[in-house]
Amino acid sequence: MRLIVIAVGRVKDRPLRAALDEYLGRVRRYVACDEVEIPDGPLPKVSQALTRAATGANVIALDVGGRALPSEAFATSLERWGSRGKGVVAFLIGGADGLPPEVSAAADDRWSLSTLTFPHRLARLVLVEQLYRAMTILRGEPYGH
Repeated sequence: MRLIVIAVGRVKDRPLRAALDEYLGRVRRYVACDEVEIPDGPLPKVSQALTRAATGANVIALDVGGRALPSEAFATSLERWGSRGKGVVAFLIGGADGLPPEVSAAADDRWSLSTLTFPHRLARLVLVEQLYRAMTILRGEPYGH
């Protein structure tokens, strides 16, 4: 399995960047995991960049209207998606206004991290932490409990 976190916007805030890097490092102990930052801009340009970055992957759009999954279901769903095709799963996170609707609609699935609204940079941290949690759940390690 290979994971790609594709997000609109750059994380410049040092404490948030440090936390992201910490969890990305933890995820990478289990699977390859890349982070791709798409510059914010006009929607057509953002849509093209998101689509291009996710080419060849099973695409999960993070959307407040998507399926809400408890951590265990998140883990098993991630494992299922990771066993399809080439085993690449790309997660898309939109900018301040969310994902362009056509990008979300074209995704293979839509998941919600919460019914709460998060700033998109914080949502990225929540996603990466959940990816790490999923890896520990799948391997029966204590972090996920």
